[in-house]
Amino acid sequence: MIRISWTVGIAAALLVALMLTVACGGGTSVDNADQGEDSATSTSPESNGDSAKDLAPDFEVIVSQGNDILGGDQVAMASLVGEKPVVLNFWAAECPPCRAELPEFQEFHEEYGDRILVLGVDLGQFTNQGTPEQGRELLTELDVHIPAGYTEDSQILPKYRVLGLPTTVFINADGSIHNKWTGALNKETLIEKGEEMLGQ
Repeated sequence: MIRISWTVGIAAALLVALMLTVACGGGTSVDNADQGEDSATSTSPESNGDSAKDLAPDFEVIVSQGNDILGGDQVAMASLVGEKPVVLNFWAAECPPCRAELPEFQEFHEEYGDRILVLGVDLGQFTNQGTPEQGRELLTELDVHIPAGYTEDSQILPKYRVLGLPTTVFINADGSIHNKWTGALNKETLIEKGEEMLGQ
């Protein structure tokens, strides 16, 4: 009986820790972000970057808007890299910082959309912060027209080490991760990171 109670206690503590990690987070930037052992990474956090680059893990996106830009109703992340850099934004409908930054992504998309792909992926269903339908409604309400959708890949959080929402991953044209940012972004920071990728 003691062993069962101890196991239940540990499980409850782990559940609370998991819930805290997916709460809306502050703003931190990590260059050459590590992705964890189960994803397509080639270097460790301590690496100086001289070896193979960290690659953005693949996953399927069910497209809500921007089908013409993304090339279909369901696309693989791997099919979106190779031509130009990607700004991958993970967000949720009931996350206030996500709501605040989405118009900034729209402005960035209007200015850089021909050179950088902006993709919003709603993770609300995995973080108890909204449904895909609520995500679509929020985009309509805010008049945000960036390519966007959601995923049914339940491993998306560990694949990209999403520790809070919003999280934005800047992906170079070759599929390598340039930078990862946890927390809300403004247009100026988007331009700064975007120009860094374009300048490579």
